[in-house]
Amino acid sequence: MSLLNNRPVVRSNAPILSIQSNAIKAIPIEINWHSQLPIFASESFLKSVGDEYGWLGGIDNTGEIRCILPYTIIQKLNFRLVRFRVETIPLGDNFAISDEKLFLNSVIDYFRSTGADIIIPATTNTIFRTFPDGADAAPYGSYIIDLRPPEEVLWRNIDRVMRQNINSAKKNGVTIRSGLEHLDAAYVLISDTFKRSGLPFMGKESFTHFVSGLGENTLIMTADHQGIAQSYVVFAFSDYCAYAIYAGNIANQNQGANKLLYWEAICHFKKIGINYYDFVGARIDPEKGSKQYELNSFKKRYGTTLKQGYMWKYCLHPFKYLLYSAAARLRSGGDIVDAERHKLESCSGLADEFYAS
Repeated sequence: MSLLNNRPVVRSNAPILSIQSNAIKAIPIEINWHSQLPIFASESFLKSVGDEYGWLGGIDNTGEIRCILPYTIIQKLNFRLVRFRVETIPLGDNFAISDEKLFLNSVIDYFRSTGADIIIPATTNTIFRTFPDGADAAPYGSYIIDLRPPEEVLWRNIDRVMRQNINSAKKNGVTIRSGLEHLDAAYVLISDTFKRSGLPFMGKESFTHFVSGLGENTLIMTADHQGIAQSYVVFAFSDYCAYAIYAGNIANQNQGANKLLYWEAICHFKKIGINYYDFVGARIDPEKGSKQYELNSFKKRYGTTLKQGYMWKYCLHPFKYLLYSAAARLRSGGDIVDAERHKLESCSGLADEFYAS
């Protein structure tokens, strides 16, 4: 399985710099988003979540753009924080992981030259194939469905018990609705779900701004039973991929309600011609019986494939990096890289296996 096929070259109006043989230089390029790229690379979205934003292109010694990496910069107090909203996007099949590492090393040089302080962990839909030299990194992944086979094949790929739960939800009168009019109710249930798990969630204004940045490329779905919303899921999508980015469930939902919602979403995105479906975010080899283990098991039952790679962060200003790390520990016990970095050595090389398959 490959997520890297059929990506057209994006041309840049930026001047081409003198580049050493075999080097891939990161330079700013014009944003040229289209629907065959992830929605998180679009200018409207980047603008909605960053104080500054743009695309970096990876330029080889022939002047060809080999990859793109959209970015945002967040200003907090006296900190300039770089955050990626989507991973490096190769432009063609001949962009090796070793090429990406060269590119990311140049990305570090670029942001250091602009006065950025820290590259913080990317959003959980962002799975890099590799990471730059000197980064603090951790294995991370996501469960993906290839939507191109017939619907009956997708249905057969789902775990038998999961299919039974979906059918039971239908028989019990669970209904699925969608529309942006559910935005406020979705926020309440999603934020409550995060609180029950002891996790922070963005404020209402930030959530509304986030969704508005997706524009027509967002879908909010709800599963209702007897007039009570059981589950909400916010999806972001383009022709390339649909992402289940945020979800919330009531404490004692009707069995199968959210399972039916996800299946209906899978069918919807297939019908409108989207290539992939992404459940967004999975820790690698979580402890058996943990909440993360149960979440992974839930996603596996839809006949998914685990896309595995890395999350990473980078210190560009040592003192500010120490302050950021201390604040992250106080807020939530550390960020995702802190929580998962101990797994790095045992999981190295598995991104190669996924992207080569």
